[in-house]
Amino acid sequence: MIKTWLFIPGNNEKHLQKARILDVNALIFDLEDAVSVSEKETARLKVSKIIQETKENLNYIRINDRTTPFFLDDLYECVRDGLTGIVLPKVNTKEDIVIIDYLLEVLERKYQINNHKVSIIPIIESASGLYHAYEIATASTRIQCLAFGAEDYKLDLNISPDHHGTELLYSKSKLVEVSSAAGIEPPIDSVFTDFQDEEGLVEDARMGKRLGFQGKLLIHPNQIDRTNQIYSPTPEEIEEAKKIVQQYNESLDKGEAAIQIDGKMVDIPVAERARKLLLYADIQV
Repeated sequence: MIKTWLFIPGNNEKHLQKARILDVNALIFDLEDAVSVSEKETARLKVSKIIQETKENLNYIRINDRTTPFFLDDLYECVRDGLTGIVLPKVNTKEDIVIIDYLLEVLERKYQINNHKVSIIPIIESASGLYHAYEIATASTRIQCLAFGAEDYKLDLNISPDHHGTELLYSKSKLVEVSSAAGIEPPIDSVFTDFQDEEGLVEDARMGKRLGFQGKLLIHPNQIDRTNQIYSPTPEEIEEAKKIVQQYNESLDKGEAAIQIDGKMVDIPVAERARKLLLYADIQV
């Protein structure tokens, strides 16, 4: 699971170089919203170069969607060894995935990249995208996970923002449900646009974690540490999970499928949640 995903403007040389040393789980080099039309070509050349220079990182690119004249150029220039995956914006139907899946296969052969190495992360940011989310999630074996684009989604549905994010509870829960049903990783939560509002970021990230997201899209390095902390199990949660797993395993050896620990009933779902938490924290039990 990847907790923090930071957008880096593809045309900003200073930010591209700084990205090498940031303590973030995954980098998304942006060729779409963060780059003006006049800078598109320069950006894709810069991004292609840095991807090939930093193969040890988790390097993703957000390309322009297939309705634009930049879609093919982004793919042809940036699909190189060192690229982890494509973050694909404005995905509305499975056809969007079928097309890019085919193009990636062609480019992987051309540049001798391991077949199906480059993953796809569709961004769901419209009513159509949410309606077809399961078809999108199962359209290719390259699909790593879904991501949520809340700002475009709210625009598409004429939703009035609420400080607590309650207007997005249905759509976010739907993406978590679809991801589980499709057998892919949990989705990535949308950006929190006010990067100076740490309290708002914390509230938003905590809600995303409670709903079942694996991590969050970020737009500023200042958001990395707090998001990593929120999406990481606390020491108390880890100790509780260890206790549950250990005692539940012992109870199974005795033929007991439900036990009481610290006044709480523990059965199979509770024990499995504890196991997942420890797995997420890279702790073997």
